[in-house]
Amino acid sequence: MTEETASTPTNFILDAVAEDLRTARFKHVRTRFPPEPNGYLHIGHAKAICIDFGIAQAYGGDTNLRFDDTNPVKEDTEYVDAIQEDIRWLGFDWAGEPLYASDYFEQLYQYALQLIRAGKAYVCDLSPDEVRQYRGTLTEPGRNSPFRDRSIEENLDLFQRMRAGEFPDGARTLRAKIDMASGNLNLRDPVMYRILHAEHHRTGNAWCIYPMYDFAHGQSDSIEGITHSLCDLAYEDHRPLYDWFIENLGIFHTRQMEFARLNVNYTILSKRFLRQLVDQGYVLGWDDPRMPTLRGMRRRGYTPAAIRAFIDQVGVSKKESLVDIGLLEHAVREDLNQRAPRVMAVLEPVKLVLINYPEGQVEYLEAVNNPEDESAGTRQVPFSRELYIEAEDFREQPPPKYFRLAPGSEVRLRWGYIIKCVDFVKDADGRVTEIHATYDPATRGGYAPDGRKVKGTIHWVSARHALAAEVRLYDRLFRVENPNRIEEGGSFMDHLNPQSLTVLANCMVEPSLADAAHEAHYQFERKGFFSVDSDSKPGALVFNRTVTLRDTWAKIEDKHKQGG
Repeated sequence: MTEETASTPTNFILDAVAEDLRTARFKHVRTRFPPEPNGYLHIGHAKAICIDFGIAQAYGGDTNLRFDDTNPVKEDTEYVDAIQEDIRWLGFDWAGEPLYASDYFEQLYQYALQLIRAGKAYVCDLSPDEVRQYRGTLTEPGRNSPFRDRSIEENLDLFQRMRAGEFPDGARTLRAKIDMASGNLNLRDPVMYRILHAEHHRTGNAWCIYPMYDFAHGQSDSIEGITHSLCDLAYEDHRPLYDWFIENLGIFHTRQMEFARLNVNYTILSKRFLRQLVDQGYVLGWDDPRMPTLRGMRRRGYTPAAIRAFIDQVGVSKKESLVDIGLLEHAVREDLNQRAPRVMAVLEPVKLVLINYPEGQVEYLEAVNNPEDESAGTRQVPFSRELYIEAEDFREQPPPKYFRLAPGSEVRLRWGYIIKCVDFVKDADGRVTEIHATYDPATRGGYAPDGRKVKGTIHWVSARHALAAEVRLYDRLFRVENPNRIEEGGSFMDHLNPQSLTVLANCMVEPSLADAAHEAHYQFERKGFFSVDSDSKPGALVFNRTVTLRDTWAKIEDKHKQGG
């Protein structure tokens, strides 16, 4: 989102913010991103980040980062640090220092006292199960708690004693006194505070009562002067409750707007389910490249620019939909095609011997680093008598329209020479272990001066100079389009793809990759886009396949545009 976007609004949120500024409802735009520090950010959070920060940027405003740390049982500074790093990696920054809901615990407590004194809140002794029973259903009204009519004095006394730690966990709650017959279940005397004797990652043991998110959310926005609270649609039914608190406290009124959350096929975005994958060992951690976390995507080689482009393409609407993961892969492919240098890597090597090439001779061939970027220049690639090529690039009995290497056939070596297969060697199991060919020294650069046509081009690396590497190939983590749909008695785990990770331990790459830096991106010619894994080190290179070269989504989109 840019300033140009602001002058020509393209979605309902931009339209609304523009109108608020035009009518002087607000003079300055301030948004906030309020993550819970109880897990790592995923691609769904990326959409919220792009909207929260992007809307503010579009109108010259600012965005607060505020951690919703109201549940000390699940929170950890590990997540606080990771969330900050991920936001910055995605390309955004917040105004001032990070903020916390815990910064406002005292103010929120005073707000609660204010509502008690106004007869708008009461201490309730019902258990959580009893509260649910009294709440009613969508078709039946709830029943008043037997403790709803306690006097203001008794409620004040009990609430202050709750804070003082006199009661055990779950013994009492503070509830708003609204309407147990409301059609909106969120207004049926919701819980504002619960007793929780747990050490908080910032306030320690100073508190043993903690505000519920629904109470802390709107008031924290108000305290910070947030003009536009942008939430996903799950919070639309909560907005009347937030408004009720704000209006009864008489404090600054933030405007809340809701948008459809991001749902991606073949993907789980529930933090609870993602945690199960990690805790039960189905993946190798929150940064496993198969995970939809920003950590995992970063390790796999996805770029911030690609993720932002994907979010822009998805757009902002109020209609829930399931987005094709191919659109995300397309965005990654488009970005890496522009920036990733080309190199040669052989993933399943078989030796190729050029029997008429001088033994001991080495020459250096000029290779283009990136045909999409002239400024990337060229590099020198060593060439020698013995090479490695892909095992799949040779067939003893080639199928129809097979334009790679076969007995008696010619192919072009990328950046090198035209060669002709004259023989091959098999092991006792019948596997081809070595291919013999002749090279035409007049075809340096891959072109025949006599004009003969050679259809196939294959990549290679010099056996004498090649570096050993491990390559990890990733597929979708789930086999079904919507793993969130769980059949009765089943689990989303039932849909895991057992082929989601393939490790190739004996790959060979060209020597220019000897000092490849962590997270560096490359296109392995004919094989896809790859990045350097955090496990990689000199002498023990490790690469992750980020995305294949094949772009099914783009082909489908192109056909749709053409009316096919």
